[in-house]
Amino acid sequence: MGRWQPDARARLQEAALALYSERGYESTTVAEIAERAGLTKRTFFRYFADKREVLFWGSEVLEQQMVAAIEAAPASASTLGLIGAALDAAAARFEEFREFAGPRHRIIASSPELQERELIKGASLAAGMSRALRARGLKETTATLAARTGILVMQVTFEQWVGDPSRAPFQEIARDALAQLRELAVTG
Repeated sequence: MGRWQPDARARLQEAALALYSERGYESTTVAEIAERAGLTKRTFFRYFADKREVLFWGSEVLEQQMVAAIEAAPASASTLGLIGAALDAAAARFEEFREFAGPRHRIIASSPELQERELIKGASLAAGMSRALRARGLKETTATLAARTGILVMQVTFEQWVGDPSRAPFQEIARDALAQLRELAVTG
């Protein structure tokens, strides 16, 4: 097999998901993932820093897209409108990888180490969003609260989305969650 197969990253991810589901994350090695994908360990490390990153690949792209959505929102957008724009960007990204999302979510839920990594990635995303919100003129506390609230809405939405038997779009669930948040802020 050629060492630069164009679908090597996807094959490694599929192999990792299958092995993590069969054996558990902790019991799976990089060598086993590479072997299942028909590749070498060396090829694995060209794509991923470690076996955790197979599950977190693309988080930088998600952050870039969500920050860009905040930056591109109309000047008249409210703070929750800016968060909504970021969530719409996340929705587009998540829908691209819907089949990967459910198994990934279950694997992460089964491992404290992966849950910790998920929290770190969420904190990084919140920091990026907060910077973008401050650049739009929000005060530091407001930007931080809005960004962290946006991440919480995204996490709640994601959990509902991966478990939704009707396969409702992420964007629809996120917009509903934001509407409930607005209502809570007014009536709460």
